Amino acid sequence: MMRFKPKSGNQNEENIFWITMTDLMLGLVLVFMILFFYSSTSNYFEKVREQAVTGNINEQLAEKLKAQNIDASVDLFSGVVKISDLELFNVNSWELSDKGKAYLDKFIPVYIETILANDEYKGKITGLIIQGHTDSQTFAGLDTEEAQYMKNMELSLKRAYSVASYIPNTNYDKKYFKDLEKILFVEGCSYNNPVLDENGKEDYDRSRRVELKLVTKSDSANSILKSLGKNKG
Repeated sequence: MMRFKPKSGNQNEENIFWITMTDLMLGLVLVFMILFFYSSTSNYFEKVREQAVTGNINEQLAEKLKAQNIDASVDLFSGVVKISDLELFNVNSWELSDKGKAYLDKFIPVYIETILANDEYKGKITGLIIQGHTDSQTFAGLDTEEAQYMKNMELSLKRAYSVASYIPNTNYDKKYFKDLEKILFVEGCSYNNPVLDENGKEDYDRSRRVELKLVTKSDSANSILKSLGKNKG
């Protein structure tokens, strides 16, 4: 305990102030609690606002694709767009078919100009990932599971790259190129994420697909936190 006694010529009017370490610690705890609450609520409302903008963008995209009669599946919550490889490639090929090129000629301008036209939303995007996915059917002549997996990895990556590399050939608004340059990535996923039917069996046709995924600043922060949590201890 720390005691401070002010000097005074009049002992009857002197004031004694008691300041304890407990009082100081309590004050600091209250300050930190207030700051933590402010930070938490600010982040919460920022996330809510971002989700509202994201949901609006996703709905706009789904409506525009439907209006243009472009066959693509849009998840209204996550914004993930799934395109069947039947729309893009011939069987076991990673080169875009004529049908695939015609599809992307219609799809890419609508997609890019929808996600990047909103400045508030564009400022939150840290990545546009184009993912290739295959089914788990085997290739003839490959005897091991490792060989099958890597062959599918190669195919899925090449298909994702084919879609990404065709973007400049489409008639999208080229003012968005600098934005794309900063956020565009390609990934091959082999047969890691199959699409299952109602009976829990793999739907081969739906498993063969290309997905477009957007990553925002809050998504990146959440991924880092999850990674730290997994590595803890």
